[in-house]
Amino acid sequence: MSGVVERSPALLVPGLTGSKEDFLAVLQTLAHSGRRVVAIDLRGQYETPGPEEPGAYTCAALGADVDAVAQVVGGGESIHLVGHSFGGLVAREAVIDGRTKFTSFTLMSAGPAGIVGRRARDSRQIMEEVPDRGLEHVWHTGLEREALTGGVSDEILSFLHKRMLANSPTGLARMAEQVLTMRDRTDELREIEVPALVLFGEQDDGWPTESQVEMSVRLQAECVVVPGAAHSPAVEAPETTAAALIRFWNAAEARLLDTRSDLV
Repeated sequence: MSGVVERSPALLVPGLTGSKEDFLAVLQTLAHSGRRVVAIDLRGQYETPGPEEPGAYTCAALGADVDAVAQVVGGGESIHLVGHSFGGLVAREAVIDGRTKFTSFTLMSAGPAGIVGRRARDSRQIMEEVPDRGLEHVWHTGLEREALTGGVSDEILSFLHKRMLANSPTGLARMAEQVLTMRDRTDELREIEVPALVLFGEQDDGWPTESQVEMSVRLQAECVVVPGAAHSPAVEAPETTAAALIRFWNAAEARLLDTRSDLV
């Protein structure tokens, strides 16, 4: 989505069972800040097909996809990168590999290493049960219950069901394994010296909020806690989340302009 394009574009990467639609509530506000904003599916997610090869769904392989998309979106210039949950681990790979220059990087509800707690149990169910029992089984025994407990409308429930069944089973199972076992690469990310933001809901039930705060300290990154939000602040508190992103992006762009001026 685009407003009047005057600022650096942004690329938004979704989480494990998510898709580009998870950012719908923030896209218009972000675009109206004067930049092109692109949300994607990862390969094998929803409307983006992927191969039936497990190696295609490692964080490194998916991070290479993010690199490729970022270079197209940016047209050779640096862009802002946002990764939600598992998408944060994927996007982190793209930043660390150094193939693409990013204006800023935001970890949204994403921790330093493998996920823990209740969402780890969900990911383990996907990893263990999808290959043998299928997507429909995992939907009815896990994600559907979560959606119903959250009180979503029939329309949204229908979409979530459709989206779940559209995933590549191989891809989803492999990505679930990755989100459970990913190693801590915070120190490597810090060496890149890209302006970073750690943003999460105050009631996040993914990575512990304490571990995300600690990660922000290690990164010397800004940390924003979104009131009233849980694991999906772009859905649960879209205006607060969008405002935090815009403010951070504007500051990162100003810093980049100052750096370029110093080099002239």
